[in-house]
Amino acid sequence: MPKKILMIVGDFGEDYEIMVPFQALIAVGHRVDAVCPDKKAGEKIATAIHDFEGHQTYTEKPGHNFMLNASFAEVKAEDYDALVVPGGRAPEYLRLNAKVLDVVRHFFAANKPVAAICHGAQLLAAAGVLEGRKCSAYPACGPEVTLAKGTYADIPVDAAVTEGNLVSAPAWPAHPSWLAQFLALLGTKITH
Repeated sequence: MPKKILMIVGDFGEDYEIMVPFQALIAVGHRVDAVCPDKKAGEKIATAIHDFEGHQTYTEKPGHNFMLNASFAEVKAEDYDALVVPGGRAPEYLRLNAKVLDVVRHFFAANKPVAAICHGAQLLAAAGVLEGRKCSAYPACGPEVTLAKGTYADIPVDAAVTEGNLVSAPAWPAHPSWLAQFLALLGTKITH
């Protein structure tokens, strides 16, 4: 049965972590509403591509203009079956929005599936939903997971971890594992 999934995005969110799950989840039959505070359906956000090129941290390059297909002001969290929180720089400022935090809290309080990747853990930490939970993230966000009383899952960059209703991963190289685990939480069965 198709699920209605909310994806919270913002300017300079990580391009792959927005585009790939958005398209993949739609491709398997789910509905994904991508929203951004203070923006409406049809408006765009700018994304950034983060790459791992041997430096001490990732590099950042311009990504695509991603068109939103729903309006944040109209979001009612109770109308959605699951939540996706991409990474990049967007979670850093999205966590300052009280309504965004309330939306995130709803999915944990209702025990609905949540997929967070990379810097998405910043949003979860700010929402206060990580206490007692295992959560992976980009390694630079590990201290935030710990400060939020969660257990930082230090896993390979291409791996993901599921605990309860939360599937999390360090960065976009984990998409195959992260999306597979999220689809399992959604009850999506893919046959070959």
